[in-house]
Amino acid sequence: MNKVIITVLGKDTVGIIAKICTHLAAEHINVLDINQTIVQDLFHMMMIVDISTADESLEELTAAMNRIGEEMGLRIHVQREEIFEAMHRI
Repeated sequence: MNKVIITVLGKDTVGIIAKICTHLAAEHINVLDINQTIVQDLFHMMMIVDISTADESLEELTAAMNRIGEEMGLRIHVQREEIFEAMHRI
């Protein structure tokens, strides 16, 4: 399994999860876990996805998430799980 962490932060609007998940499904990227929170108008989501069967590379996924983020006024960060884990190890 090739896991990637996707984090999303921005003003809450209709369709954020749908837009991101539609892209992931089209590229055969499986969502393993998803957690989202809304505090007042601030939307935060963290996803763990498996890109083992993806039709696009990690670089292409990152570029696509950046485009979606720009379109929707969000900050979207894509990172390999092992890098995420190393950064958050105490």
